[in-house]
Amino acid sequence: MSMAYSFAQANAASGIAVHDDCKLRFLELKAKRTYRFIVFKIEEKQKQVIVEKVGEPTESYEDFTASLPADECRYAVYDFDFVTEENCQKSRIFFIAWSPDTARVRSKMIYASSKDRFKRELDGIQIELQATDPTEMGLDVIRSRAT
Repeated sequence: MSMAYSFAQANAASGIAVHDDCKLRFLELKAKRTYRFIVFKIEEKQKQVIVEKVGEPTESYEDFTASLPADECRYAVYDFDFVTEENCQKSRIFFIAWSPDTARVRSKMIYASSKDRFKRELDGIQIELQATDPTEMGLDVIRSRAT
């Protein structure tokens, strides 16, 4: 099975491509910790996932959640730092599928059908979270899923 065939096959569900910048920025977050978070958007006209926003390492979880639109779907990656009960500094990379109830049905369908393929492009995701409203991805939820 050729590489092109398997790519087209994996992508057939939604027809959405992944811009190289998505993978490059994710690698920078994972390996160099250049960013605290990355918000990805599906550009429907170009049929591809692009980087919409990156958060500096100093930005907070509130800055991250504020960068997600209230009525549009997004994918996001968040690098969560925490200290274990044994006092060890740890980090977990979260993949968040943001699909608010108020988003357009078509948008929700495109994001849902493209999610698994997009996530496979980002090697190193440790925890996945689906959220339809802010309470489903509150800092308490992130903390409990990380440990």
